[in-house]
Amino acid sequence: MENLKVTRPWRCLNGAQLKYLAFASMFIDHMNNSVITPYLKGEGFLLYLSNFFSILGRIAFPIFFFFLVEGFFQTHSRKGYLKNLLLFGLISEVPFDLFTSKVFFDPYWNNIFFSLAMALATIWMVDWLKGRLMGRAKFLWYLASLPILLGMGVLSMYLSLDYDYHAILVAYFFYLFRDRPWWGSILGYLSILKELWSFLGFGLVLTYNGQRGKQNKWFNYAFYPGHLLFFALLRFVLGV
Repeated sequence: MENLKVTRPWRCLNGAQLKYLAFASMFIDHMNNSVITPYLKGEGFLLYLSNFFSILGRIAFPIFFFFLVEGFFQTHSRKGYLKNLLLFGLISEVPFDLFTSKVFFDPYWNNIFFSLAMALATIWMVDWLKGRLMGRAKFLWYLASLPILLGMGVLSMYLSLDYDYHAILVAYFFYLFRDRPWWGSILGYLSILKELWSFLGFGLVLTYNGQRGKQNKWFNYAFYPGHLLFFALLRFVLGV
């Protein structure tokens, strides 16, 4: 992506800064669900705090899927990228199920790494199709990509993936409008409008300056299952 930090002053955050904002958002959201929500009893300070944390928790999803698309274009190995997402999906499933359902395996709700992997596979197929139709009218590959989008959206619902078809649509719009991120954010937001406060995350991706920043690849992968396991164990200790 073009570096627009100088010509676009709002492009002030690098990839590491945005990702760690997303990690903080996700941590706050899961903390809210595990140690605050169970203690809510009508009106009061805890309710306002829980609502505020829930708002902050809506930031993470758009940022993660924005960087999924960036990763698709920047990775040295798309196959390796997909394998890592699937591997950490498997690693994360027990912590995720313990956190959400307090069981070791719940087939009716599967973690976000599998959603990311499905979205990556979707844009990979769409990108392949775009290459095959190169030189022809753009609307042809737009139309031709719709069956892929529909099929992967239905499959994500059948597999009970976190955010199901919304994840596919958001990744698709970020892919389609990579050079026009305003459109990617607007259409992505409209595709998951039920998450009203997610506009905060869609807005933040517009501050991306095209720089990776200092980050650790394996920490980025491990944070998700690690913090889920922590909160899952905390739920058992507190009996909530």
